[in-house]
Amino acid sequence: MRHCSVQVRGLLTRDELDRYNGLIEVGSFLEDQNRYDLAYTVQKEIDLLILPAIERLKDKGRARDRATAEYLESLKNEDSIEDENEDEDENF
Repeated sequence: MRHCSVQVRGLLTRDELDRYNGLIEVGSFLEDQNRYDLAYTVQKEIDLLILPAIERLKDKGRARDRATAEYLESLKNEDSIEDENEDEDENF
């Protein structure tokens, strides 16, 4: 069975995580019994189960990117204000 990343597992709800752990256990049992045909079906269920957590992870990344862009923009604005103040000081 393929496990999802730690980051994705961290964003699963309690119900999703319980279901994920149960499906992993069933899939591992099926693999031990060489029932790869059924383990494949369980893996597909796991893949569907983790999709919402993957989207939550993407949303967190987008939010972080927006915050970084805003921070960089604020630094740029501060620099331009400082430049304007220096120009005004030189004119006096």
